[in-house]
Amino acid sequence: MEFAGKGQQAWLAEQLKTVVAAIPSMGAGDLDGGAEKGGGGGAAAAPKSTASLASHIKSKAAEKNQTLRFLATADWLRLRGMETLTTAAVAKALLDNHQSRLGNPADCLNKNVAKGCCEKVNGGFYITPEGLKELGHS
Repeated sequence: MEFAGKGQQAWLAEQLKTVVAAIPSMGAGDLDGGAEKGGGGGAAAAPKSTASLASHIKSKAAEKNQTLRFLATADWLRLRGMETLTTAAVAKALLDNHQSRLGNPADCLNKNVAKGCCEKVNGGFYITPEGLKELGHS
C-alpha cells in the first residue's frame, strides 16, 4: 500500500490517519494493488507472485503454444515486479527456470503485438489489458 499527497502537514496527517484506519476493512486484493491499471505501463500495480514459472505456465495452459508461453512468462516476470519487460528477459527466465525455450522470442513478441496482447515501448514491451484477459486475469 502506498500513500502520497500534497498539502499542509496537518491535513496530510489527517488523511493518512483515514487511510490507516481503513486498512483492517480492506480485502487482500485491495492491499496488493487491486485491479490492473490501464494505460502506458501495464505493470504499475501488479501483485507479487511466489508461484514457480513452471506452475504459472501450466496454470495458463501455455505449455504447447510458444506465443502463449512467451506471454505467460512475461506475465510471470511482471507479477514478480519487473517493470521493463524484454524478449531477452523472457528467454532468460525460461532458461533459468528449466523450461522449454522459444524458437524465436522476437517473433513471439511480434505475434502477441499483432494480437493486441502486448505493446512495444522504449526498448521493451508491456502486456496490454487484452493480453491480461487472454491469460485469465480479470
